[in-house]
Amino acid sequence: MEKNNCPFCQANLSTIKSQQNVFAIYDKYPVSPGHTLIIPNRHVANFFELTKEEMNDCWALAKEMKQILAEEYQPDGFNIGINVGEAAGQTIFHVHIHLIPRYKDDVENPAGGVRYVIPEKANYLKNL
Repeated sequence: MEKNNCPFCQANLSTIKSQQNVFAIYDKYPVSPGHTLIIPNRHVANFFELTKEEMNDCWALAKEMKQILAEEYQPDGFNIGINVGEAAGQTIFHVHIHLIPRYKDDVENPAGGVRYVIPEKANYLKNL
């Protein structure tokens, strides 16, 4: 995806919070109330190509946003996820970290959490 066509590189995004190298926005298609994206300013597709400073700034802002979301939405937990590459489900090729508030009973059985990227392998507890 070219920078000119990238939805995260557009000037009209409504940011929640920003720091030197990163900013946070609410997800346009949230899976739960408060679903937030942490996005580096630099247009780069692969999380593993971020500089150490960019990575540090992403995690610092994620931690700050967790506090904001906890106060505003009172979730019972959080999922954090990054899709790297088309095979992993990445559809916007500009790095972004999903910070997803979770709520008691928002799904029938949350065991496995992020392991549900491959649903049939998610609930490893059922085989114990």
